[in-house]
Amino acid sequence: MINKRIAVILVNWNSFDVTNDCILSLKNVRSDNFSIIVVDNGSVDHSGTRLRDLHPEIILLESPVNTGFTGGNNIGFRYSLAHGYEYSIMLNNDTFVEADFLDILCRYMDEHPDVGIVQPRIFYHHDRNLIWNGGSYFNRFLGYTYTKGEAKPSSEKYNFEKEVDWVTGCAFFVRNDIIRKTGLLAENMFIYSEDVDLSFRIRKLGYKLMYLPSSVIYHISGMSNTSRTKGEEGFVSPGAHYLNQRNRLWILKKYIPWYFAPSAIIFNFFYISLVIGYFALRKRFKKLRAVLRAVRDGIKGSIIYNQ
Repeated sequence: MINKRIAVILVNWNSFDVTNDCILSLKNVRSDNFSIIVVDNGSVDHSGTRLRDLHPEIILLESPVNTGFTGGNNIGFRYSLAHGYEYSIMLNNDTFVEADFLDILCRYMDEHPDVGIVQPRIFYHHDRNLIWNGGSYFNRFLGYTYTKGEAKPSSEKYNFEKEVDWVTGCAFFVRNDIIRKTGLLAENMFIYSEDVDLSFRIRKLGYKLMYLPSSVIYHISGMSNTSRTKGEEGFVSPGAHYLNQRNRLWILKKYIPWYFAPSAIIFNFFYISLVIGYFALRKRFKKLRAVLRAVRDGIKGSIIYNQ
């Protein structure tokens, strides 16, 4: 059983039904030694207070404005650090969990002091035989981050624990003592690649990052960046493309070694050119302009850290 205090941080933004389902799933976790911290991120639908009324045991922290995935989770982290929790987990509010997932993660961290972050095996919720995330990696030569998963029933290669390059913010289980050293998520990133950045900062301190398949959760996926209805610019907003591309460039600027810079620049030049060409051919000019702004701001700007 869990013998350390754990803060489970959920960020809610106008998504009562999704967050409610996640809380109901967490209520089946076999431990009393964790707290569900719901950060209501400037919701206008009163979903935060509705969740508190329905689940009075949760800790509701309210932000008057939407501070993004980074700002919302930082509110939760600050509460966790200030109130003596040993561990925190950023958990997407569109997830469902197995009853023992938290106990497995905590026990593993207790037994492996050289590990800084651990993530569970993450399946798709719509088909629980498909792996959504079986580990995340960084190709420094080409300068891109990626995750491994299966668009088919999961294979044996995802059944073994392994060291990874970074851990997804979907389920990011971390020691609070480490967060005190690294600082919080970079709030100016808002969303996308903030988990990569924090993972790399933790690795720089000498800690391992691990994928632990015996702990299992399920992810709906796409709730934060896709619309349910297709508009003129498709399902994903221009703003999402802007943040994604800008933040990718910030990661490259900060973490690509100088000797891999030529290959990374060439690869990403062609990648971004293809993205721009695709949007031009599809006449999605708002997205095209968003990517161009992302390139400009990615080159000019940089990551800013928060305490």
